[in-house]
This record gives sequence, structure tokens and C-alpha cells, in this order.
Amino acid sequence: MDKQVQIDRAQAFRRMHDRTAILLLPNAWDAGSARLFAQRGFAAIATTSAGMAWSLGYADGEQAPLAEVLAAITRITRVVELPVTADIETGYGETPEAVAATVRAVIAAGAVGINLEDGRPGHGPLRPVEEAAARIRAARGAAEAAGVPIVINARVDNWMQHAADPAAPLADAVQRARAYLAAGADGIYPIGLGDRATLAALVQAVAAPVNVAAGPGMPELAELARLGVARVSTATRFATLAMAAVDRAAAALRESGRFDGLAATFTYADAQRLFEPA
Repeated sequence: MDKQVQIDRAQAFRRMHDRTAILLLPNAWDAGSARLFAQRGFAAIATTSAGMAWSLGYADGEQAPLAEVLAAITRITRVVELPVTADIETGYGETPEAVAATVRAVIAAGAVGINLEDGRPGHGPLRPVEEAAARIRAARGAAEAAGVPIVINARVDNWMQHAADPAAPLADAVQRARAYLAAGADGIYPIGLGDRATLAALVQAVAAPVNVAAGPGMPELAELARLGVARVSTATRFATLAMAAVDRAAAALRESGRFDGLAATFTYADAQRLFEPA
């Protein structure tokens, strides 16, 4: 990708986080899904680490080799003329230097943003806050050295630890969020947090854009905007919806021997048009 084009997209993506309007991000898992989301008029596209891993033949949790993930990101940035932010899980490495190397490679693949988790791979235990902040600091340093002002969305994974009371992790999450912002993060992502009161308290306590994951049971987009949420991503939902649709059709075919379930409103011609030259 042309360097100035990438910088322009990074700056445009950064402006989408000014909190004057909520940003809705669909999470793509391959070039086809990314192109489809672009056609639907989304302003930017995120990747889903899980959906991408599954499409590559691996489980989530940094099981997919980084080289294959980078190739998939490159394909996505090639087929859409939109900002693309990449979920790089925990950063593919135990040290801040390894995280920096991953960020450099992701920027080279054309991304203008990243998600970076503060747990260990596979939704493991949280890293000590100082360690997690050092990894964000390394990511920011790598971006500055590359000259691309990427948006770093720092995940606070407290609510992935299955607390019985959604308010219980709040104090630690706020401490983590503030440390990550001081280290160079641009936004905070409390994945797994859906409780309205706790989410509102977190938004009030953090002077930065807050991202939540969409899904059944979450407040609707307008209510999230009223709570002060700045960004909503769909995480794995579109990928699992696609797999569910195929699974239902495959099960019906096996059970009935009939082909009715193969009818679709999205046709071969529609898919071809996604990739035809303008």
C-alpha cells in the first residue's frame, strides 16, 4: 500500500473516534466478507481473530501462524479502500520487542489500527498492569517509527475472567485503562462487559473512546451512544452467523436429500460483482 494512502486512512480512522458519533465496525474474517461489508457502506472494517483463525484452519488464541494472519490482513487491505484495524490478540510474543515486531508487520500489511489484549493467549489470565502497559508502549513506538498513526484499541479483559458480579472488576479495569492510555493506547475495549450500569461507570471514569462488542442481550446502538460508548464491533458474530447458515443448510440436505435449502438471496453473480473491476 502507498505510504501516504495508509497515513491518510489512519488519520481518517482516528477522526472516527472523536466521540461525536458512535462508530459501528463489522469484523471481517477474509477478503470476501470485508468486500461485502465495504459494499454495505461501513466507514471502516475490523478483523476478527477468531473468525480469521477458523478460516485458516486453526483455533482462536494465537494458534494461527502470524505469517498466515498477516497474509489474510494483506488480502483484506487490498480489496477495500477503507481503514482496516486488525485484531492481533495479545501481540504474538512474550516480550514488548516481539509485540513491536508484530505491529511493524501488521502496518506493512496495510492496517491502520490494532486491538491488543492484556490477557495471555486464549483468554488466559491477565498480565500484570505494568507488563501489559509496556506492550502497548512498544506497539506505539513501533507505529511512530513506521510513521503511521495507528489507532490502538487496548482490551481490558477483566470481564473475560467470569466474575459473578459485573461491577466487581471495575476498579481494576479503570486502573488498567488509565495505565494503557498513558502508555499510548487510544481507546479501551472492555470485552464481555454488557451490564449497563457498570459500562456507564467505566465510560465516565475513562477519558477515551470505549469500544464494546455487539451481540444478543447488549443494549441497542442508540442506547450505547447515550451511555457514551464510542465504538461497537461485531467480534465473531458475523463469522458464526455465516457458519450457522451453512450448517443448517448442510444438515437439511443430509436429512432430506432435497436441495431447497441451497437457495440463497445472495447469488454467484452477487459474489462475482464484489470483485469485478470498477
